[in-house]
Amino acid sequence: MPEGHTLHRLAGECEQRFEGRRVRATSPQGKFADGAALLDKQELTGTEAHGKHLFLGFGPTGWVHVHLGLYGTFRFGPGPGAAPVGQVRLRLATPEDHADLRGPTRCELITDGEKDAVHARLGPDPLRPASDPEAAWARISRSRTTVAALLMDQKIVAGVGNVYRAEVLFRHGIDPYRAGRDLTRAEWDAIWSDLVTLMREGVRTGRIDTVRPEHTPEAMGRPPRVDDHGGEVYVYRRADQPCHLCGTEVRTAELAARNLFWCPGCQKR
Repeated sequence: MPEGHTLHRLAGECEQRFEGRRVRATSPQGKFADGAALLDKQELTGTEAHGKHLFLGFGPTGWVHVHLGLYGTFRFGPGPGAAPVGQVRLRLATPEDHADLRGPTRCELITDGEKDAVHARLGPDPLRPASDPEAAWARISRSRTTVAALLMDQKIVAGVGNVYRAEVLFRHGIDPYRAGRDLTRAEWDAIWSDLVTLMREGVRTGRIDTVRPEHTPEAMGRPPRVDDHGGEVYVYRRADQPCHLCGTEVRTAELAARNLFWCPGCQKR
């Protein structure tokens, strides 16, 4: 599932290509035909992301609310676009650009009030400047739930997925099974600050890189990572491989239906 930086990149891309312009909106697949008909020839007035949710504003017409889920993609191309191949839920197009949304978990036209309700049920997002980490800390500091599970709970912290969860805990030497209430305030502040930095870099580059400069392949004389997800990481999807720092075998386990990765040497209980 795309993590929060991806949705913020999409918001920026839509803003750059379409904001302030009247777009042609169609639903070649037909599942969003009524909504597309209302949007057609309307001006895109704003874009926004919160966690893993994307919002495209069309003034009084409302907001397109998109959640990509596990399989959704939003692809851009030049010109109005040729006849789509495959199932396209929504196409936005101008003479210069087009964007195709495929396979989202959610694509719906909502009102301002409904959009506010989505924001209200999400936790603070490290990529939203107005987000207050205090709200997340208030819940984490009282919880017996593992910090690994808490970081993936979108009601507590919005936008963090499996990669950022595993990597930020490694970077701060925190065992993923430690209870939230056993974190210190200093540890939480460091985690939040690091998420802000890492996720902003993800928005800038379009990939997740979490290793510090002294631990890059060039600095350590090791081969670069070869993985469909790209990016240099410490533990994510490195199960049974030696830790870059201490050599301990990276471990994996299932937690809340997602694979967890950690180094028992660097992240001691």
